[in-house]
Amino acid sequence: MTQKLSNAQIAWRAAQDIEDGAYVNLGIGFPEMVARFQPEGREAIFHTENGVLGFGRAPEPGQEDWDLINAGKKAITLKPGTAFFHHADSFAMVRGGHLDVAILGAYQVAESGDLANWSTGPKGVPAVGGAMDLVHGAKRVAVITDHVTKKGQPKLVESCTFPLTGVGCVTRVYTSLAVVDVVDGRFVLREKLPAISMEELQSVTGATLHVEGEVGDLICPEELADA
Repeated sequence: MTQKLSNAQIAWRAAQDIEDGAYVNLGIGFPEMVARFQPEGREAIFHTENGVLGFGRAPEPGQEDWDLINAGKKAITLKPGTAFFHHADSFAMVRGGHLDVAILGAYQVAESGDLANWSTGPKGVPAVGGAMDLVHGAKRVAVITDHVTKKGQPKLVESCTFPLTGVGCVTRVYTSLAVVDVVDGRFVLREKLPAISMEELQSVTGATLHVEGEVGDLICPEELADA
C-alpha cells in the first residue's frame, strides 16, 4: 500500500470532529498533534494528566519555558484562564466523567471496541499510564493510528492479541487509509482514501469492514502530506 495519509493529515481529520468547547485529552506522542488543527471558529479545552487545563499551542522553538509542560514532557503555552492543579485532581476529572473526548494511539483495535495500546507483550516495554483511566472516564474515545504496523500487519483486528487497555471503549478510529466506526461489535466504514478500492482496504484490515450507506472520500489538506 503506497498511498496513505501522513500523521499530520490523520491528526487533522480527527480534529475536525471535536466540538466547540469540548474538554479533550490527547494521548502522549502522535495524538498530541491533534491540538495543532482546531477548525476555524471552534476551540477545544485541552486537559493533561499532570495537572493543566486550557493550555495553548506549543511555543516557537527557542521560546520554551520548561516549567510549563504537558504529560508527554512537551512544552506548552498558557492562555487566559489556564488552570493548574495537583495530578490527583487531574485524574479525578478523568474518573469523574468530565472529559468529552480522549484521543489515543493504538497497537491494536478490535471490532468490539477493545483497545490495546500499552504493551506489545512479554518482549515489549510496558507503558502503563493514564490511558487506563481515560478509556473508561472520557465520554468518547477515538484512536488515531496507521492502518497497519511497520511490518504490514493489520492494526484493526477481530480480537486483540496484545494486553488490553480497555474493553469495548473505542467508538471511532482514524487511520492512514480510512475512518472507521465501531458499531454493535462491528467495524463500519465511514470514509476511505478515494484511490484505494474496497478490496485493497479489506485486504489490510484484520476484520470485516461493513458498509452502511454511502462511504465518503477521506480527503485532507495536501500541504500536510509531508508534515
